[in-house]
Parts: sequence; C-alpha cells; structure tokens
Amino acid sequence: MASRTRSDPRSSDDGVDDGTSALSDPLRPSDHIDSPVTKDDTAAGAADSAIAQPRLGILGYLRFFWRQLTSMRTALILLLLLALGAVPGSLVPQRSSDPNGVIAYQTNNPDSFKILDALGLFSTFTSPWFSAIYLLLFVSLVGCIIPRVKHHFNALRARPPKTPARLERLVGYTTTTTTTDAATAIEEAHALLRRQGYRVAQYGDSVSAERGYLRETGNLVFHTALVGILLTVGVFGSFGYTGQRILVQDETFTNVLSDYDSFSPGRFANEESLQPFQLRLDSFEPKYSFQNGRWEPENFDANLSTRVPGESWAAQTLRVNSPLGIGGTQVYLLGNGFAPVVTVKDPEGAVVFSGAVPFLAQDANLDSNGVIKVPDGLKKQLAFAGLFYPTPAKTAVGGYASVSPYLSTDALLSLSVFAGDLGLDKGVAVNAFSLNQDKLTKLAGFGTDVPGIDLKVGDSAQLPDGLGSIEFTGIQRYVSVDIHHDPTPLFALLFALLILGGLLVSLFVPRRRVWIKAIPASGNGASRNGPTRLEYAGLARGEDPTLARAVAELAERHQQHLEGVPDSSAPGRT
Repeated sequence: MASRTRSDPRSSDDGVDDGTSALSDPLRPSDHIDSPVTKDDTAAGAADSAIAQPRLGILGYLRFFWRQLTSMRTALILLLLLALGAVPGSLVPQRSSDPNGVIAYQTNNPDSFKILDALGLFSTFTSPWFSAIYLLLFVSLVGCIIPRVKHHFNALRARPPKTPARLERLVGYTTTTTTTDAATAIEEAHALLRRQGYRVAQYGDSVSAERGYLRETGNLVFHTALVGILLTVGVFGSFGYTGQRILVQDETFTNVLSDYDSFSPGRFANEESLQPFQLRLDSFEPKYSFQNGRWEPENFDANLSTRVPGESWAAQTLRVNSPLGIGGTQVYLLGNGFAPVVTVKDPEGAVVFSGAVPFLAQDANLDSNGVIKVPDGLKKQLAFAGLFYPTPAKTAVGGYASVSPYLSTDALLSLSVFAGDLGLDKGVAVNAFSLNQDKLTKLAGFGTDVPGIDLKVGDSAQLPDGLGSIEFTGIQRYVSVDIHHDPTPLFALLFALLILGGLLVSLFVPRRRVWIKAIPASGNGASRNGPTRLEYAGLARGEDPTLARAVAELAERHQQHLEGVPDSSAPGRT
C-alpha cells in the first residue's frame, strides 16, 4: 500500500518527506492524513467496518429534523416556495378581494373551476398549503436567528484571538525592519489599529485585531426584518378590511357595515374597526378623446364632500390612482356610470318606488345594464331588467347601442318587466345588480307578446296587467369606490428598509483579522531596545479580495507612524 504523505515545511531538505517528520511531531495525532501507513492499518480498517452506528431514537430524529428546518438552506427554499405559492393569487380571482370574479370564472370555466377550487387557488393566501409554507418559513427563520444572535453577542464580548505562531502562512504576509524597540512598535500598532476601527488585544510582543462584526449584525437585521415582514402581513394585516360601495350623486355614505355593498374583513377585523366618516358624491367630470375610431378615457374627477365627527363637510377630489385618505382608510376610484332615476306608481297614482338605480357599464361607450326591484306597494312584486344607452343609435339588427360615453338629450332606458317572487322575504342576501328569474314571470319584453318599455327622460308608461305606471324622471352619475383599511404599510416600509440596509451591510462590510508581531532582529535573546523585525498578516472570513492590499497599507502606515510621519487616518495627530 502506498504511503499517504504530502508536502510539508517540516520535511527533509531535499523536499522529500520520508515519514519521520510525521512521527517526530508531538502535536500531530497518529491518525492524521499525513501519518504513514503502519502494519496495523489493515486490522484497524477491518475493525472500522464492523462498527455499528448508534440509533437516533425519537429525540434524535426530532433534533435532526429541527436542525434541517432551521438551516439557512431550508429557509431560502421555503422563501422561494412562498414566492411561487403567491403566484396563483395574482393569476386567478380571489374570494376575499374579487368574489364576483370568482363567480364569473365558475360560469365561464366550470370544468377547470372544480380543479382549481379543490386546490384552494381561489383562496390562495388562506389555503392550508400556503399557510403551511408561511408558518414553516416563520419557524425556520426564528429558529435560525435565535442561536445566531446568542453566538454573535458572545463573539462581540470576546477578545480577538491570539496571534498565530506562523504569520507567513496567512494572507498578505509582510515583513519590515525598524530601529524602534518592540514595545514601542507594538504600542503604536495598538493605537493605529484602534483608530482604524479594529477591536484590539495585545498578546506579548504582538497585537491581534479584528473588525467586520457589523457584517453579521447586518445579516441578523436582514433575517429579523424578514420575520417582521411575515408578522406584518400575517398578523397585523388581519386587522384590515376592504369594502366596496357605489356612490350615487347626492347620496351620503356612512362608514358603517350596513352601508357597504360588499365587505371583506380581516381575521381580526369587526364592525368596531370601522372609523366613523361620511362621503358624498357631488359631481363627476369625465374627459374622453376620440382616437382611432373609438372613445378613450383621459381623466376622471370625482368631486366628493367628506366629513368626520366634529368637523364640517370638506371638498375633495378623487382620481384614478390618487386615493383619498380619510378615517384611517384609503378610498380608491374603481369605476363610474349612470344611474337612471325612476318612479313607480300603483294604479291609484301613489308612489311605491322612487330613486336612482345604478346601471353597470358594459363597454367603453357606457352601454349599461341594471335591475330595478319593487318588492312592496303593488299586488305583485315587480322587477325591471334592461339597458341604458347614454347616446343611443340604431344598430343593423334593429336594437340600440351607445356611440359615445357622453350623456345626450336622447338617452334611452329600455326595460323588460317581470312579476313574481324576488326572493327578498327569506332574509337571505340577494345581489342587487342581478335578477334570478326562476320564480318570476316575464310580462313584457323580448320573448313575450307585450313589447318592452322604452323611455327617455320625462317619459312615462303604463305597466302590463294594470299594475301601475313607471316614469323616467332623470339621470344621476355614480362612482364605484373601494374603501381599504390596512394598518401594515408603515411597518412594511420600516422592515423593507431594514431588509435593504441589512443586506447591503452584509454584502459590502468585510470581516477580517490582522496581526502585527514585533521580533527583535537579533533573536529572542537580544536586547528589547535594539532593531526590531515587524511581521504583518491578515485572515478573512469569507471572500475578501482587498485583504492583501489592506495588510500592505497597514504595514506602510505603521512604518510612517513609527518614523514620525502624520497619520492620515487621524487628522491633526502625529
């Protein structure tokens, strides 16, 4: 068997290691890789193959899995999985933010909806698999940070390590000679290193210095801020809420639960979370331009009046991408349209319904559809479903379509009439903008013997079966707004800045150690007041391509200081 040896400074003069250096070195263990092979090696190898590894047991396996979970590699993998897991939340509508979009997806894609719904993709951020990734990442980061904080704290309190015996093996090894005695040279080196921001300790005729612990501090700040982001999103975000409301011109919205068209509270939000305030739409001013044969929106100004308790009404302007802040919430402009004002009377002429009903826009020219429900006051419950055309024009197939989003004097309201059970008496929430026709009979409109009702502003018409009359009395504008309360932005901004700062510090602050040793030039037995040989060297933790240059600059500056040249690192000091 060939001898396992390698080149060593302690080998013979001709550069060939005959094995005696390994045997004569009292500090080298007998089983070191450089140790020569002996006749007992074969027997030892046979014995090693018969050694049985100990069983881990339950606690051993738990400890193993905990170490795997709290490793930085696992944390990075979980962070990547969290980012990938959030992708479906932006690709498909979510029940928490867009319930109507989920219903529309189910209607248009019934087959794929079943699969995606089974995977929880329509509730991505509350699904079990996303929550599992989130919690595992949180535990992994916490379990990774706590022991590192303790270790870093102990390292900050510890003295720099003792000076190695052989500095020539380290990076940037440099030697110089000075006439200054060793004690003075070490004293000046101590002061110089302190001025350069090193933590310094003196060991005999040598100085050990280190700096760069800010690198680990930045690393810990980075990971702690990640935990802060997780807490902000997962805990503080649960105190927020989102609601939608259609504001019809001249109607007042009060921030109470009953005034919302739809409301999505966070896990810990409730009615008491709503800060009191009021909104009122005074006017809406759209601006369009005609380009390439179609109308393009340029600007929308919703002129609002707002009020908080104890103050008077204040004028505000709400625009797209320019939210309005009030009562701890942000109000966003989502859409706009027209709300025809209709009045329904019974056969005796008594008013049973009167008000502006929002019709939802279907295209860029604001062709809109809507539903008018009259549950009381007549011998039958009535509903009107139809279309509103701001600027109507006849189509080739005989119908109507709007040719402009601007309102004209010929604005047309076209309605079909239904009678029956509207489903409003069962105490179950019913969509105000849709009509379930299962228990309704169509009295007038397409598919019946009675034509639908077409009205311009000021027109009125009699209802079928002598049920009464309907009058188109005016047109109001409306805007749809999203009211969003989120207590997390300031916390998220703070932790994001900490993440960025900690990352930059951990990337650009080098952690290094340097040593300066003073040796009397004539040997250990020479006078300490004679010529002195100085040795400089450094050691980096991680990549530090500038370490050798830094050691050279340190040696040069130390020499200049010993010779009385002013130190540029300490202005005004010689």
